[in-house]
Amino acid sequence: MKQVFPLENIKLNISLSDKEEAIRAAGKVLLDNDYVEPEYINSMLQREEVVSTYIGSHVAIPHGVDGSQQYIKHSGISFIQVPQGVSFGPDKEAKLLIGIAGKNDEHLEILSKIAGLLGEEENIDKLVNAQSEKEISELFEGVI
Repeated sequence: MKQVFPLENIKLNISLSDKEEAIRAAGKVLLDNDYVEPEYINSMLQREEVVSTYIGSHVAIPHGVDGSQQYIKHSGISFIQVPQGVSFGPDKEAKLLIGIAGKNDEHLEILSKIAGLLGEEENIDKLVNAQSEKEISELFEGVI
């Protein structure tokens, strides 16, 4: 069974110019680590056109549109820390990108668990300021 959130899925201190580049970066981590096929990244971009994946508190959770499950090989999460932030629209600056690919309906369960973690403002601050992949991983332990 492939790990949903191994350390190699975490990227720290990344600089991104716009939301398209941000979504592509979140998808590329999943692609590079063999969670998804290339088409999944396009479905993540389509999702953003339908409804913003920015959820507030400097967090965006890019994921694919309904019907994109066929491009998912394994459930996985990518995490990209963007300390300078990247704009997802007016007054929507994301400093944390959490890409999700869920087999079957696992993405709903994963989203729910992540929402619980991000419900605590101090956890968001810790994730934004983390200096190592291990710090990020430890905050997600027990959640995912």
